[in-house]
Amino acid sequence: MPEQASASEDGVPGKRLHLVPDAVVEAGRMEAVRRYDILDTPPDGAFDRVAALAARLFDVPVATVTIVDEDRIWFKAAHGLNGVSEIGRDPGLCGSAVLRDDALVIPDTLLDDVACGNPLVTGPLGVRFYAAAPITTADGHKLGTVNVLDTKPRSITSEQTASLTDLAAIVMDEMELRLSALRTVRQEQRVAEAERAAREQAERDKAAIASFASTLQRTLLPPALPTVPGLELACHYHAASVHDVGGDFYDVFPLPSGKWGLFLGDVCGKGAEAATITSLARYTLRASAQHTDDPVAVLEALNGALLADVWAGSRFCTAFFATFAPDAAGGFTVELATGGHPPAYHLSPAPPVAGPATHTRVEAVHPKGGMLIGAFPGARFASTTLHLAPGQALLLYTDGLTEAHTSADTMLGDEGLTAFLTARPASCGAAQLIEDTVGLLDALPEGARDDVALLALSVPVPDQAAAATGATSTAHTTAAPAGQEH
Repeated sequence: MPEQASASEDGVPGKRLHLVPDAVVEAGRMEAVRRYDILDTPPDGAFDRVAALAARLFDVPVATVTIVDEDRIWFKAAHGLNGVSEIGRDPGLCGSAVLRDDALVIPDTLLDDVACGNPLVTGPLGVRFYAAAPITTADGHKLGTVNVLDTKPRSITSEQTASLTDLAAIVMDEMELRLSALRTVRQEQRVAEAERAAREQAERDKAAIASFASTLQRTLLPPALPTVPGLELACHYHAASVHDVGGDFYDVFPLPSGKWGLFLGDVCGKGAEAATITSLARYTLRASAQHTDDPVAVLEALNGALLADVWAGSRFCTAFFATFAPDAAGGFTVELATGGHPPAYHLSPAPPVAGPATHTRVEAVHPKGGMLIGAFPGARFASTTLHLAPGQALLLYTDGLTEAHTSADTMLGDEGLTAFLTARPASCGAAQLIEDTVGLLDALPEGARDDVALLALSVPVPDQAAAATGATSTAHTTAAPAGQEH
């Protein structure tokens, strides 16, 4: 049973012994923190999801994922603490919880002799309830905590305490996968450097080492859409359940030589294991794309990483990976590779019959031969190249869209989606395309039964481009209400 302030170590209600870090244990703990290279990294969607899930599960206004440094508590994720990135390592809350082997639960901080003086208790936030589970490595080091906080006293059940401990274990799994991805990329870079040295007879590309270090930093960036000159980007993510963590993922990011990369994919299954694989896939795709211009080679790198990683187990994924760059003739050239993923759709204004075009021509983009990623050694992947001209758009999605039911026993399917896209206005921009597609899902009797990720890009026509100050990007995330989960 976790510690409660009403039943302390010394047996006196409201009193709790202040644990002091052992110097040897603390030195080993800090060495473990440095090994995971997590401090002061940018926000990450995977950790943000854990904090948000903890807040929902415990119905509290504040939930955090923290790493305990030598003299501070640093927030890797902070739900309900806008603008706060770190606090001092004062005793009573996180600073005390990281010294314990089990969860720490304080029903009323004002009645706890150690917690009552913590700035989170005495300051504007006025924390009255606190519970935390340590994030523990396989060799027993406590890196930090997953915490839930409330502004009024309360108690939690042993089952809820166990759930908090499970969330801390998920965070630890995510950090192990992140470390594994970094090690894989580092090893691939060493092999690439050795091969280049053999081919070029002693040429050593020092710039590649700097590029590699920069690549590692970029793998830690959150999945947010950038502004691409001359291009409109939009995305949407719908989580089918507020309790199950999904495996859909996407990103858009810059590449060398003026190019950009994008990917969208779907990991088999749901839950914590699927979520950790999405993190490995995202890190591996971003890093591998820095070292090759071939989208097929990027998918091959992901296939190898999934097969080699013991945490992946038998899970596999489907994905699109593409590079795109401005074309001298206008628009963008897109080179797209697929690994077992549903087709993308290329939208362009339909040729006019009489007068201006009022609807859209839709072409499926589905290179033949792309196999599942992470299922077979030596899997083959297929690619194609297309031109995205002004007035045209490209839509990528996960299968939760086409598997959404239009009736009790009928799915939307490829035909239904094609018919819907054909009815879009001519030169439909990315933002409008995503908005319309979300409206389609919302209008279905049961909505989407599975997670849905949408990513669209479009090239504005000249009059639209002249009216705009730059490319736009939108991002939306929704979750099904608790009563509508599937």
